[in-house]
Amino acid sequence: MKQFLAGLLAATLLSASSASAADFAPALLYDLGGKFDKSFNEAAYNGAEKYKADSGTEYREFEITNDAQREQALRRFARDGASPIISVGFSQAAALEAVAKEYPDTQFAIIDAVVDAPNVQSILFKEEEGSYLVGILAAMKSETGTVGFVGGMDIPLISKFACGYAGGVKSVKADAKVLENMTGTTGAAWNDPVRGGELTKSQMDQGADVVFHAAGGTGIGVLQAAADAGKYGIGVDSNQNMLFPGHVLTSMVKRVDTAVYTTFEDAAKGEWKPGIVTLGLESDGVAYALDEHNADLITEEMKAAVDQARQDIIDGKIEVHDYSTDSSCPY
Repeated sequence: MKQFLAGLLAATLLSASSASAADFAPALLYDLGGKFDKSFNEAAYNGAEKYKADSGTEYREFEITNDAQREQALRRFARDGASPIISVGFSQAAALEAVAKEYPDTQFAIIDAVVDAPNVQSILFKEEEGSYLVGILAAMKSETGTVGFVGGMDIPLISKFACGYAGGVKSVKADAKVLENMTGTTGAAWNDPVRGGELTKSQMDQGADVVFHAAGGTGIGVLQAAADAGKYGIGVDSNQNMLFPGHVLTSMVKRVDTAVYTTFEDAAKGEWKPGIVTLGLESDGVAYALDEHNADLITEEMKAAVDQARQDIIDGKIEVHDYSTDSSCPY
């Protein structure tokens, strides 16, 4: 009897393991702007592609072109058996909340928003910490004492970037001027490079010689305008240093790629868990980019200053204001 029960248990465990492996069918839903936006969506795509290359596992993907497609695409993925399904961007929260209830056995994840459900993992980043670092670099590079920030959609998430950036700038030069513009109030604000260029030119006319963007595809116009004027831009999310070499001072890298890769990997191993995951400097969730494209722009003094600030933030010696918890930015 003992041998029979042991064999039955082993068979049951093997069956469960096989079912778990069979259920693994990852999918990725991009937000407006498309997967080749050179920024946020593309970082997610790069993470999925790396997982595919490393594991040999294919994944499904979809690029929405309007708001209504979010819920339609999520439901189609879930209905077809995809799991885990990653929603890229805060705008997917309402759609995911609805669909996750309908498919309680499907694993979902969302980046940049919190959906409180037992089958959803919410992945957040400490954007303010990485933005503080590039703010230090902007202030040290600026010759005019005026720098700029161009955001995409006017939402608290983007104000986290703006406020952290201002904090870094002011830590170097208290009387520095930080100009700030948001591109718009709808999803179209993520994909308007012409408007991004116009806002950048306006800031440069007011004296800005370094402009940081957190604007998705719109940011390409920001970087282009800065390069055309012989000034400096700062990229975001993906490493954008190579787009206009010599004129992209650095990029505030947000490791969306790592978040996607880890979500797929954990699900494949049976280690995926719901709940909130927050990634900051300590976990390498955010960083500033230094490579062959901007090495000549960052002096040893600048590097030492920003590396020290990074460690001080991790150690708690510097507390960067989080706009999402207090919208009165003190900088």
